[in-house]
Amino acid sequence: MDAAASHLRRTMGALDVTLLGIGVIVGTGIFVLTGVAAAKYAGPALMLSFLIASVTCGFVSMTYSELASMVPVAGSAYAYAYTSVGEFFAWLVGWNLVLEYSVGASAVAGGWSAYVVGLLKTAGIDLPSAYTAVPADGGIVNLPAVLITLFLSTLLIRGVHESVTVNKALVGVKLLAIFIFLFLAAPSVDVTNWEPFLPFGWAGVSAGAAVIFFAYLGVDSVATAAEETRNPARDMPIGIIASLVVCTLLYVGVTAVMTGNVPYAQLDNAEPVAYVLRELGYRFGSALVGTGAIAGLTTVLLVMMYAQTRAFFAMSRDGLIPQAVCKIHPRYATPHRITVIVGLGVALISGFTPIHVVAEMCSVGTLFAFIVSAVGVVVMRYRYPAAHRPFRCPAIHLMSLLAVASCGYIMYNLSSMTWERFWIWSALGILIYFAYGFRHSREGRRQAAENPSICSLHSRERHVK
Repeated sequence: MDAAASHLRRTMGALDVTLLGIGVIVGTGIFVLTGVAAAKYAGPALMLSFLIASVTCGFVSMTYSELASMVPVAGSAYAYAYTSVGEFFAWLVGWNLVLEYSVGASAVAGGWSAYVVGLLKTAGIDLPSAYTAVPADGGIVNLPAVLITLFLSTLLIRGVHESVTVNKALVGVKLLAIFIFLFLAAPSVDVTNWEPFLPFGWAGVSAGAAVIFFAYLGVDSVATAAEETRNPARDMPIGIIASLVVCTLLYVGVTAVMTGNVPYAQLDNAEPVAYVLRELGYRFGSALVGTGAIAGLTTVLLVMMYAQTRAFFAMSRDGLIPQAVCKIHPRYATPHRITVIVGLGVALISGFTPIHVVAEMCSVGTLFAFIVSAVGVVVMRYRYPAAHRPFRCPAIHLMSLLAVASCGYIMYNLSSMTWERFWIWSALGILIYFAYGFRHSREGRRQAAENPSICSLHSRERHVK
């Protein structure tokens, strides 16, 4: 494979990266998780849970911004770990990102299907339950989830420019629906509904932060776009931080308005925003929020699948998984083979498997990747002290320590079952690494013989130096 064939086309600017982040962050969390987390974990104090998660992502974002500007290649946390702490830890990060994106995308596809079915039902169109539910729920296949996954896979194969264009339109629809909700519901907020503010205590706030951290997965997803931005040194820091600030304001605002209009215990449903509007007497609320939710979940699914393919692309380019999946389409300049594989995998999972049981796995995989990246940026300061850093993380040692500590705190509040699955998945990944990846990777083969490497660590060091 020649050098040109192993690089992706740079088409995105800072605004594109920002909208990409908003597209994946504002979705499942704001339309679904807010109600469940408020009712079962934190009550009105869910606002604090979002702030905790946001501050944590803020620390991580600063380290990510420096790494993204120094190492502008596809793969995000995987690429950063490879450059800073080596191949083994990079593989563990990439392996957990596979689980994060696959399970997360499948869960989002299932949520997208539920909103579409509900919206059609309000319009008088009843789809057969056999084709809108997974077998465990009495159906045959969740066909809408399969179809949206395959459609977005086709879009991603056609090229990132087309995907970003669609993302811009859908983000606009989603944000418009959220702002209309805030405009309609904010004037009727009754602060007595915020009493008690901490019904589950501080432990509930912490547990809520662990549950809703799923909403902030876009901080990692958007970093995977580094190799396809025109000026990563400028565009990536702006895009990551700007999208985080915008999304935090939206999450806290929507949570405050929801819990201020309806007692938190009544929000335990899959459509809390629409529920609040109906309670206020707005008959068009269900259709309005349903449309916004569909747009929001579509962008989340689009970016999560995009991030999954780019993480796989980086791993295959290093030989850790079969390099045949690294092939770039001659016309569209996208990794079409791995996009097809990811699309089919997510379609099968979302069509036949109930994903909600393992949803927390998305958070634990991302938090692990965040911790490795936060350590990696300090390692890079020592390994390459004179390297050009277009964006320098301020107070790097303190920022890295805060990122690790806050991520660790949120991980501590995840369920024991999530931890068991995490260790089992990681153990399986270690077995695969030593059975295949170590023997076939670029680094491993170079240690065994002085063969040329098109995507070796040296290529990444050139990016740094």
